[in-house]
Amino acid sequence: MVAAVRVHKTGGPEVLTFEDIDIPAPGQGQIKIKQHACGVNFIDTYFRSGLYPSPTGMPFVAGNEGAGEIIAVGPGVSDLKVGDRVAYVVALGGYAQERLLPAERVVKMPDNISYEQAAAMMLKGMTAEYLLHRTFKVEKGSTILVHAAAGGMGGILCQWANHIGATVIGTAGSKDKAEIAKANGAHHTILYRDEDFAAKVKEITGGKLCDVVYDGIGADTFPKSLDCIRPLGMFVSFGSASGPVKAFDINILQQKGSLFATRPTLNTYAAKREDLVSIANNLFKAVGSGAVKIPVSHKYALKDAKQAHMDLEGRKTTGSIILLP
Repeated sequence: MVAAVRVHKTGGPEVLTFEDIDIPAPGQGQIKIKQHACGVNFIDTYFRSGLYPSPTGMPFVAGNEGAGEIIAVGPGVSDLKVGDRVAYVVALGGYAQERLLPAERVVKMPDNISYEQAAAMMLKGMTAEYLLHRTFKVEKGSTILVHAAAGGMGGILCQWANHIGATVIGTAGSKDKAEIAKANGAHHTILYRDEDFAAKVKEITGGKLCDVVYDGIGADTFPKSLDCIRPLGMFVSFGSASGPVKAFDINILQQKGSLFATRPTLNTYAAKREDLVSIANNLFKAVGSGAVKIPVSHKYALKDAKQAHMDLEGRKTTGSIILLP
């Protein structure tokens, strides 16, 4: 038996239950890992609350990201062995001391990446990789808007885009968070609670607006985010921290300048094994070179997952959050 955090019914942070569970031996194509760190992400609250249905039914172990050491290998696995250091993003099962994983969905970690770094960055970092390089190819000279630029996701996006050579505009909810956004690489910051962020973007860019807006907030920033985008630019909605974007009249995209809009997910971009490995290796390279730093701002014991969710949803955190089994 190993300790884990399970959800028996959907709801608020109080439904996260710390308990012992049994982890069987790995089956065909599976590995078992001893986890050294587990990532905490906003998507975990979507599954916990029921906004996203559990693909494994109830009850389920929360969390979808982590890093650890392989302690057992099932039949049919040839390219991984006991002792290998691996990291992953796999829906559910993450908040546990040990877990089973499909071998094809884990990636080997280079020596210069720590377990804590990996657990703090795999979901957010691989998401940033595909957002910046695949959904919309940000280049030197691009102008981008990143909402919630002081958060774990926003911080990676700002750093990486700045390294590419883009002009980065970041929104934040307070002066303290605006300073964090600047430290993350945002050239300009906007206090979106105190200022009309669309008007401010127009002022900052001299009316040229942004090539792309990366919006992980959702309801609170839509549709005003569209007013920040140049004609033929792109709106990328990759999260719903304030609630999902409701169904809207697609003609608004025409009215705002023949805009493109997309709601991408890592699952789609990394569906193929070769794409998963490519995305992860690009992330490891960016972090290993120092171009992107992964500060682990908040660490909680596994048993304190409930508090971690309360702090995350209460906007009391910045940067990345991990649980330590």
